Amino acid sequence: MTAQLIDGNALARQIRADVAGRTAALKARGIQPALSIILVGDDPASQVYTRHKVNDSTETGLQATLERYPATLAESELLARIDALNRDRAVHGILVQLPLPRHMDSSKVIEAIAPEKDVDGFHVASAGALMVGRPGFWPCTPYGCIKMLDAIGYDLKGKHAVVIGRSNIVGKPMAMMLLGKNATVTICHSATRDLKAMTLQADVVVAAVGKRNVLTADMVKPGAVVIDVGMNRNDEGKLCGDVDFEGVKQVAGWITPVPGGVGPMTRAMLLVNTLEAAERAAQSRP
Repeated sequence: MTAQLIDGNALARQIRADVAGRTAALKARGIQPALSIILVGDDPASQVYTRHKVNDSTETGLQATLERYPATLAESELLARIDALNRDRAVHGILVQLPLPRHMDSSKVIEAIAPEKDVDGFHVASAGALMVGRPGFWPCTPYGCIKMLDAIGYDLKGKHAVVIGRSNIVGKPMAMMLLGKNATVTICHSATRDLKAMTLQADVVVAAVGKRNVLTADMVKPGAVVIDVGMNRNDEGKLCGDVDFEGVKQVAGWITPVPGGVGPMTRAMLLVNTLEAAERAAQSRP
């Protein structure tokens, strides 16, 4: 058996096309969906990520503004800028690129963003909405994973899904989204005693720990769907995920590649969240 690929690039293109159409409809009503991205410091990876986000937004007709600040920016100044953006009715989404400089409290900064503009889905109000099934913004990476499962027509009802990782950004919200689709969910992490025993039971495995080869072929049930969220470098310096791709693809039924899998979907779902923020704002206008 050789697994079928879930092409994140192709699916992301479809999503961007849909966003472009809905954006054009809003603009025809005189509403310009707008995203403000804040980058503090000069982290190389963050610079690449924010550039991609601006380019994706421009492609779909969204207005994206990138604000760059030095790593020496005071936390109080950043919070003041977020407050101003919260009050700016022309701005629909606010994204503060992580990581922040060490002198800043990331949680405090995230909580300063108005929930209705939290297009990253990291605010505690967004997490609470996901937990209880109310409207909010889903974090972009797990949201993209769900869209990938939808794209292959995978019915999660009654399936056993194993999530490897328990971060607030991916692992925990991923588990809640899978639960919302009526899957039976197991969350595994660094204290899990027998990871292999858990994953061999899984119909779906989502690997999201940032560690190479955390999932190998002998840990996967034949025909399972494997979603690789990891972003690592191999010994040759090439981008790779958390999954031993070459081995696991011989066992799994479906698998996401790295690169070209979850990464482009994460960026696509940011556009979706920003557009939805603009649509909600338009509905609430007097």
